[in-house]
Amino acid sequence: MNENRLPDYLEHMQQAATDACSFVEGLNKDDFQEDKRTQQAVIMSLIILGEAATKIMDTYPEFSQAHAEVPWRSMRGMRNRIAHGYFDINLDVVWDTVQTALPTLLKQLLSIQDKLKVDK
Repeated sequence: MNENRLPDYLEHMQQAATDACSFVEGLNKDDFQEDKRTQQAVIMSLIILGEAATKIMDTYPEFSQAHAEVPWRSMRGMRNRIAHGYFDINLDVVWDTVQTALPTLLKQLLSIQDKLKVDK
């Protein structure tokens, strides 16, 4: 039962961030505010992202500490706010997250995954 799931969790994070960014591609903020389907898709991606970040923080604390540039706690916090305050989701925050935080996160994840491949 002691298998290393870390690469899987990182892959889930990368996929969810990529999905969220692709869902809003070509949209402006007003389009997003009007498009419930896209909102739901992006929000689900953020939940997946936060879930995987939480797994990494809980299961591989030394890894998350070694990669402190990644906003692990922010992802977990956003996931919790979405999951527990579903009707109070701030779409401005969701939009800003996809526009600014996720592209940065994707670069960080790619860098980490490249390093993991080299270390094998």
